[in-house]
Amino acid sequence: MGFLDAQAAELGAARNTQLAYGRDLKDFLTWLARANRSVATADRADVEAYLVFCDAQGLSKATRARRLSAIRQLYRFAHDEGWRSDNPALRIKGPGASKRLPGTLSLEQVERLLASAKTKGRNEAERLRNCALVELLYATGMRVSELVGLPVAAVRGDPKMILVKGKGDKERMVPLSPPARAALREWLSCRDELEDAAHRAGKAHSKQLFPGTGADGHVTRQHFYLLIKDIALEAGIDPALVTPHTLRHAFATHLLAGGADLRVIQTLLGHADVATTEIYTHVLDEELKQLVLNHHPLAQKR
Repeated sequence: MGFLDAQAAELGAARNTQLAYGRDLKDFLTWLARANRSVATADRADVEAYLVFCDAQGLSKATRARRLSAIRQLYRFAHDEGWRSDNPALRIKGPGASKRLPGTLSLEQVERLLASAKTKGRNEAERLRNCALVELLYATGMRVSELVGLPVAAVRGDPKMILVKGKGDKERMVPLSPPARAALREWLSCRDELEDAAHRAGKAHSKQLFPGTGADGHVTRQHFYLLIKDIALEAGIDPALVTPHTLRHAFATHLLAGGADLRVIQTLLGHADVATTEIYTHVLDEELKQLVLNHHPLAQKR
């Protein structure tokens, strides 16, 4: 679709963002077809009726807000291209995003995860890889797609900082902690031995830091999502509390608690707007409130 191509070219939309827009708009177009309407003929009432339909389907506020955003942008594109003289979704008020605070982990829980990652795997190579994955994620706060897609060239030479390509192909530098660098050195040595053996057997060298059987040649996001759940279970932590994104939140929350500047955390996370990063101040506020309620003598029920 020309709209998705324009999103990629003009806004630098990441692949996952394009896929989300594509799914949302496919659902909208399917609904229009069932109502004997089309993008060209739909009006404001049709868009509002579709949002009511989404609500009846039990979709969350966040999902409905994203779908409305996709529809608005589609019609803006149609207007700019001269296909429509109006944007029927422009003045529709969205459902608003939920004020849910991101889940995070305590430092003690993260330490248990890191220890568990060192023993998770069917062989030494898998254990070294899993340890490097988790150490690197917590040390940098990368998005899971950024982590699994790292090229091996990014970590050659035992660097203290690595270049990460984020959403919209925007690049940023992130520092590596000593434990992460140590885990990377051990994994890289093992990885290179495996790659050399595979090359002697006729296979091409992989350019990925974490080679895998996925379509892109690296460990997939889905594989790592399931892996971190298994690691949490072996660490004695409820797997429902742990996702790759939880470790990203832990990275930011622990930095903030340690006195790091909010703007620095914004840069490290790759947030375009500092308002997105400010959510972590609310996480700390909530933790401090619970600390007082649970431990202050005058806060206890008599």
